[in-house]
Amino acid sequence: MPLARVFPVWRYALGAAICLGGALALLHQIVSGVQAFDASVHGALMGGATAALATALGTLPVLLSQNFSQRTYDGFLGFGAGVMLAATAFSLVIPGIAAARSEGAGALEASSIVGGGILLGMGLVLLLDHLVREQNFLEGVDATKDGALRRDSLKRAWLFVAAVAIHNLPEGLAIGVAYAGVDVTKAHSLATGISIQDVPEGLVVALALRTVGYGRLFSCALGIASGLIEPVAAVGGAVLIEYARWMLPWGLALAAGAMLFVISHDVIPEAHRHGHAKSASCSVVAGFILMMVLDTALA
Repeated sequence: MPLARVFPVWRYALGAAICLGGALALLHQIVSGVQAFDASVHGALMGGATAALATALGTLPVLLSQNFSQRTYDGFLGFGAGVMLAATAFSLVIPGIAAARSEGAGALEASSIVGGGILLGMGLVLLLDHLVREQNFLEGVDATKDGALRRDSLKRAWLFVAAVAIHNLPEGLAIGVAYAGVDVTKAHSLATGISIQDVPEGLVVALALRTVGYGRLFSCALGIASGLIEPVAAVGGAVLIEYARWMLPWGLALAAGAMLFVISHDVIPEAHRHGHAKSASCSVVAGFILMMVLDTALA
């Protein structure tokens, strides 16, 4: 009996060690490959890695069995949403219009290009969201009444995990595009803002899985994994813009549209869902002001 209880612990520990080793090996390969490119790609990698680390940091309370009040959690989420709203405006949309103007576009044409890119970014997230919802993560779950309740809980948790992972892709892209074509100070500000917003996201993923019965290690591992797409997307975005400068306005606008949609569709509604809408909205305003200062007064 004791052996039966101990074995799963060792099995999960071994699995976690293997996953960690694989992640470190992958990071080493990415760093080695990026050394062949210029400073903008290095910056994108560091910015994306910082965001991924912030996501991992957010899982620590679940790993250590600590609990936040729902109000505090919703406040963190609202604050992150405000940070990203300001980053979308001041680090992506405005620089995108300026980049289009620098390529010879008139005022109306530049605004139209950025508007079109925003729509494309929104469409990308909608497409990814549709593809994820079409997948059946829950095959084999008990079909009884109690099983149906558990199935609903699992579905809600996994869809939220998928939503967080999906919108980390445009966040990573935004970091890469910023380092490739925006002032470095603004790129640092954007990466900082995304990292701030990613801390509660890591907590969200781990809590969502922990709430429906998954173990601490598995829940935290998925929370960490949800952020690993960011350095990969950041490097990809920076390399793409480096070799196709004309795409810079479109890249900035696409990232802005994707983030704007995710903020309004996922992050803010989740912050309001538990009855703390007023405090969460105040946190949105506070986050917006902080990011506005980082993007303007300190630039």
